[in-house]
Amino acid sequence: MEPLTYTVDDVAALLGVARGKAYEHVRSGAIPSIRIGKRYLIPRERFHAWLNGETSSPRGAA
Repeated sequence: MEPLTYTVDDVAALLGVARGKAYEHVRSGAIPSIRIGKRYLIPRERFHAWLNGETSSPRGAA
């Protein structure tokens, strides 16, 4: 079973970018994420939709 979310480190590895660059894009909102406490989580479906250039969020997610 695949995880529902990725961490910023996961996304950095998937994109082949530095961890700091991934955090920069998550904080700016360029990469879709949610913040829980001090932690950022990237919903897997929203990340892959973003990566594929889809403009609307799947299942009406914000």
